[in-house]
Amino acid sequence: MHNTADLQEIVDEIAARLGASATLEDRSFRLLAYGAQHGDIDTVRQESILRRRATGEVRDYFERYGIARAPGPVRIPGDAELKVLGRICWPLRHADVTYGYLWLLDSGELTDAALQAAAPLVARAAAALAQEARSRQDVGRGLLALFSSDPEERAGAAIDLPGPVTAIAVRESDERVAALWTLPRGVLARTGSPVALLAPAHLAGEVAQTVQSAYGTAAGVGGPRPDPADAWLSWREARQALRIAEHFPRHAPIAHWADLGVHRLLARLGQQDLRELAAETAALDAELAQTVEVYLDRGGHAQKSAAELGIHRQTLYYRLGKAERLTHRDLSDGDDRLAVHLGLKAARLRAQEAR
Repeated sequence: MHNTADLQEIVDEIAARLGASATLEDRSFRLLAYGAQHGDIDTVRQESILRRRATGEVRDYFERYGIARAPGPVRIPGDAELKVLGRICWPLRHADVTYGYLWLLDSGELTDAALQAAAPLVARAAAALAQEARSRQDVGRGLLALFSSDPEERAGAAIDLPGPVTAIAVRESDERVAALWTLPRGVLARTGSPVALLAPAHLAGEVAQTVQSAYGTAAGVGGPRPDPADAWLSWREARQALRIAEHFPRHAPIAHWADLGVHRLLARLGQQDLRELAAETAALDAELAQTVEVYLDRGGHAQKSAAELGIHRQTLYYRLGKAERLTHRDLSDGDDRLAVHLGLKAARLRAQEAR
């Protein structure tokens, strides 16, 4: 990981050399370091420092100037209406990859010659961020060992991080790519099927949302573990939660293990167990299965169920009676209701995973 003190030293030197307010952010606009204030300050710089990260609106505004692909400093004019002062964005590029941005408030005194004098310092900052990205890739390779159910493999993971930690599983996309190296420091990631992530527990929700949104797929979040040596248990839960997120809209697009309720049981089951449960409702056609599932999902509330299905209450009763005869179950009996309800959920999971 990069050394925050080193980055702060570089930013301080740049600010002193140019006589300008300087801010250094990573590729996701997360604040890494900032120098002393020189002259006026605008809302964007103030909020970035206070919140430690720029807002989505600010990111969209500056990215319109092509900063992600620019090979050198980009001059961005001020906007009085938006209360944005003129500034220079200097992409921190290393080996043709942008790893972050150096921001300099500019009242018009930062000449090209002055900027050129600071170029070596900017290159140092870019190299430091590139080294972090490579380090994350190396550590990411150890995640598979850390998440293994084999104690000997876990012992060889050689990953040292503080707890509590939470594992996250995200389905990759064939059409979209997530820049995993832009995630907050302390988050370990590895691409695969699914993408594996390990985050400090307090960042798990934010990380899951960021990566899931980037891929546009689904994610599962395991339970936190105080001891990182038990991260493999959280990873198992994350993969099972992902399974539910992909097949049950109620828990999509991000399923948290702690919120799954009875779906935890379904997530743990193998295909043979699911097959046995689904057999309870195999005699029901699609219409009857939907009717009974809605009815049971609504806790046996006939009026709400009929309204959701768009049918008359008498039609609902007729279908429920027919379902009882076909399944040989009494929907007024608690055990029978449970068996049918689980059977319907298992059948849904089997059918969708078979697609």
